[in-house]
Amino acid sequence: MKRGHRPYWRSFRTYWYWFAILALLVFQWYAYPPMPGPPPRPTGKDVLIEGVHRVQRVVDGDTLLMVGGARVRLEGVDTPETVREDYPVEPWGPEASAFTKEFVRKAGGQVKLTFGNERLDDYGRYLAFVWDGERMLNEELVRAGLAEARLGWHFSNNLKRRLRIAQEEAQRAERGIWSDAKVGR
Repeated sequence: MKRGHRPYWRSFRTYWYWFAILALLVFQWYAYPPMPGPPPRPTGKDVLIEGVHRVQRVVDGDTLLMVGGARVRLEGVDTPETVREDYPVEPWGPEASAFTKEFVRKAGGQVKLTFGNERLDDYGRYLAFVWDGERMLNEELVRAGLAEARLGWHFSNNLKRRLRIAQEEAQRAERGIWSDAKVGR
């Protein structure tokens, strides 16, 4: 090695190169922070399996809190809002909540849960079909005009058909959200 030459790894260009890479990484970290991961997976007592479970309380028309703390969101339906933070109570929302409470009461506080292909939603709630014998709460809410069928998710075509038929029946009869009546306002 000639005298007066520094090894490559100690040259000015090398320091500048690594400084530029570090600056680029820092910029990227601040400009595009990492996306939050999925919601935490339920563990222990919060894990639900298909079968009969006791309902602790009805949160709103399409959400139940089960004994043990697991939240269940009715799959394939959407009821008007009643408890969403910073959001007004929507027409027919209180009626949907009352309908769900009555369904659970008639079931003796215990319902059977079945699941489609997606087990959890983006908020960590279980997506389920709720049954009392042969009666399905999801379908009955739609038939009563207290929920809209949401058929774009991954669950059985048979259940989608049942919800679609129930919604068509409610629309023809102009029940609930399909009527001109303004309730709760």
